[in-house]
Amino acid sequence: MRIKWGDRLVYACFVAHFLMTPSLFTIIFLTALLLSTGLRLWLNARQMRHVLACRAQVPVQFAPYIAAADHARAADYTAAKGRLGQVEILIEAALLLVFTLGGLLYAIDGGAHSWLGNGYAHDLALFAVVGLVGFAVGLPCGLYRTFRLEAAFGFNKMTPRLWLADLLKGAALAIVIGGPLLLAVLWLMQQMGGRWWLYVWLFWMGFNLLALVLYPTVIAPLFNKFSPLADASLKRRIEALLTRCGFASSGLFVMDGSRRSAHGNAYFTGFGRAKRIVFFDTLLEKLAPQEIEAVLAHELGHYHHKHVIKRIALLAVMSFAMLWLLGQVIDQPWFYAGLNVIKVGAGGTAALVDASAAGHTAMGLLLFSMVLPVFLFPLSPLASALSRRDEYQADAYAAKQTSADDLVTALVKLYRDNAATLTPDPVYSLFHDSHPPASQRIAHLQSP
Repeated sequence: MRIKWGDRLVYACFVAHFLMTPSLFTIIFLTALLLSTGLRLWLNARQMRHVLACRAQVPVQFAPYIAAADHARAADYTAAKGRLGQVEILIEAALLLVFTLGGLLYAIDGGAHSWLGNGYAHDLALFAVVGLVGFAVGLPCGLYRTFRLEAAFGFNKMTPRLWLADLLKGAALAIVIGGPLLLAVLWLMQQMGGRWWLYVWLFWMGFNLLALVLYPTVIAPLFNKFSPLADASLKRRIEALLTRCGFASSGLFVMDGSRRSAHGNAYFTGFGRAKRIVFFDTLLEKLAPQEIEAVLAHELGHYHHKHVIKRIALLAVMSFAMLWLLGQVIDQPWFYAGLNVIKVGAGGTAALVDASAAGHTAMGLLLFSMVLPVFLFPLSPLASALSRRDEYQADAYAAKQTSADDLVTALVKLYRDNAATLTPDPVYSLFHDSHPPASQRIAHLQSP
């Protein structure tokens, strides 16, 4: 007799509930962390080797457009990011081990209880201290990336003063928005009974939709200046494209991206009537008007194919599944004992630092969010494949609305000016690249 997938899931949960022990979960966690970290390091190493091996030869289809020096620079830039990435991967894995099995999270939780008792103040302090520790550990790599690596290849325009201003603004937003958001989630988890995860999911999706509406006019202007597109000729060209595509936006804006970086881009932001079209000033400087139109047509293709709505739907499904899973493990002692954040008695019984629901809700949410990426990384190719499919569809739409040749030349300029490698490792690309490799993307556009 066949067992349906739903029955298998129920059976797996039944087995986990009754057979899982703290030591077994510790082994599972360590195995997953080792495999995930090893896979990430191996993929990074493959990427660097492959890119550097192709450094001296520009791919044939790009030879008319990309100089050998630009191709070599892109390879060196990719390798430099890869080397830094290796260090960051090891630091992330080590920090997770220190937080969990190393006992740091248990110590922070105990200290918060000693100072603040059991309640929302403790919960906020727990998240805040863990966030500050993570920020402090990652700070050297972040500073090196911005002020050394990006600067060495001519991309960084960030000053120390602007970097500090961004940091302070980000911290203020985390307090003003993140604090109340976390409090609301914790309150729902503690007050809504056994199906709290359903209420948290509804609240979380509502917040995400609200953020899509408010981001363009409330949050983004805190970090960048947005000016209406002043080029009358380009504006007429773009408005004609929007009319052909049946797309309405709340405005065309230019963002001062050159304050921070020499990288160029264009994007849509917002949702519903709050949609905005935003061009980096660096993009407008580098592309011809017909190329800008082609890039915009590609972005319009995402809306034509309803990719934004589909991604919101996917987010809803994934967040529903993850919150349901958290609901299954949050009251299981083996989950906490296996990660060394609860006390284990002489008889092998486990007890939380504070056994009440209010005492372990925050710890459960925090732990789950920390360890979940370890188990999900091997699934990255699925998300990347969906994203690359969307990019092909948007390219095809742009080729119908404008000119495929204009989009090709625009992409080539963006690859060149952003020092994007033209020769990524195929396996690395499967895991990490949300866009198709350059050669495949250009071939699709140039095919009959």
